[in-house]
Formats: sequence, C-alpha cells, structure tokens
Amino acid sequence: MTVQANVDFQGIVMFERNHRDNDLLVKIFTREFGKKMFFLKNAKKANYQLASSILPFSHGTYTGLVRDDGLSYINAAKKVQQFEQIFQIIELNAFATLILNLIDAAFEDNQPIQVWFDQVLTGLDLINGGVDPEVIADIVQMQLLPSFGVSPVWNQCVECGRSDLPMDFSDKFDGMLCSNHFALDEHRWHLSTKAAQTVRLLSGVNLKQIGTISVSNDTKQQIWKLLDSIYSNQVGIRLKSRSFIDQMKKWDKNSI
Repeated sequence: MTVQANVDFQGIVMFERNHRDNDLLVKIFTREFGKKMFFLKNAKKANYQLASSILPFSHGTYTGLVRDDGLSYINAAKKVQQFEQIFQIIELNAFATLILNLIDAAFEDNQPIQVWFDQVLTGLDLINGGVDPEVIADIVQMQLLPSFGVSPVWNQCVECGRSDLPMDFSDKFDGMLCSNHFALDEHRWHLSTKAAQTVRLLSGVNLKQIGTISVSNDTKQQIWKLLDSIYSNQVGIRLKSRSFIDQMKKWDKNSI
C-alpha cells in the first residue's frame, strides 16, 4: 500500500457520514487521486477546527495523509470555499447532488479522473453563479454516459450521417434518426424539433465556454424524460437524487 503524508490536494466534498459517536467519514472528490474516503476523528464535536471545510460542496485545497486504498486522513484545509447558493437553495442543491452522485456511480474510488474533476468544478461553479442547474445536470448526464458504457449518437443520423434535417431519438438505434429515416422506428421519442436540437447542442458543449443559456421548460422536460429512460433502461441505475428532483418538480407544478 502506498502512503503519502502531508500531501496537498484539490477536493470537492461529496458527502459526510456518521462514524461512531464523534467521528465522521467524509467522501471527497480529489483532482489528484479521484474519489476517496477520509476519516475525521472528533469531527462531530462543537469545537472541531475543520468543521466549515468539510461541509458538502466545500471545495479547495486540503492537506493530509493519503492512502491508495482504505481510509485517508485530513490534517489541514487551505483556501477552502463553499458554494453558498448551492448550499442554501434546495433546487440548486438537488441538481448539484445528482451530479456528484453520478460521478460516484460512474467511477471506482481511488481512480484519478482529472478531466471530470475539472468538469464538475466548472459545473458547480456555473450552478452557484445562476446558470440553469437542470441544463448543467443534463450536460453532465449526457457526457458521462460513455463512462457507463453507453454511447448514443447525438450529433447525426445513425443511418446516413446527415445532420441538416429534423432529428429524433431512437432507443432501437441508440441515437438520432433524421426525418428521412423516421419510418425505421415508429416508437422513436417524437421529440420536438427544439428539444432534438438542444440535445445535440448540449451533448458536445464545453462547460467552460458556457456564459448564459436559456432552455424552455417544455424542452427541459422532454430531455429530462429521455435521459431518465436511458439511465434507467440502458445504464441500469435510478439514483435517489434524481427521484428527489422528480418529486420537487411535482411540488412546483402543484404550487402553480
């Protein structure tokens, strides 16, 4: 087992879990080492020095003892910040939690995935800064699918390769069909033209290049249902955080 003492690493706190009477287990998505579980002794006591640095959605630089397997330890936190809006607003919190849950499901612990660390950090920063959280979550869901072994063709017709005609998604063909080939699948999704265009756009967008983005509620709902079907039927997972968002959407609808 490799052990690195007093090493600095960048991290995003994913969640914490009670351990014994006064201790916590805290899972942190690190840039250098991937997802790791850290043991924090006496972290539940009122005077714990690092309490504000280990709250969910905290992010910054930490120092500790890191093992390549098993529990690691945190000694200090430097330049740690909180995504305040995500922490305080239930809707933002829900979509941010979904993103972190998807990362947790897609990758093994202790596997460095720097590209995805950067993506997640950018996505959370955008959500915290006011960009539509559902759109950011949709982007992450689409772009994370290959990590689950599922790779739909989003940007062109799976039959002829054309991208200049109206498109619709087909479960049967695991990708987009252009209008010339709609007849091949009578059970295709029948997405609106706008929804199909938005899916194609979001599937390849670079989060770091997003400024402002506006997607109608109807379009978002179509994309949400499509991705829910893909994750349920092809990936084979149904996360509690996604179910909570579905319930939250019902609350919003009933309050209108």
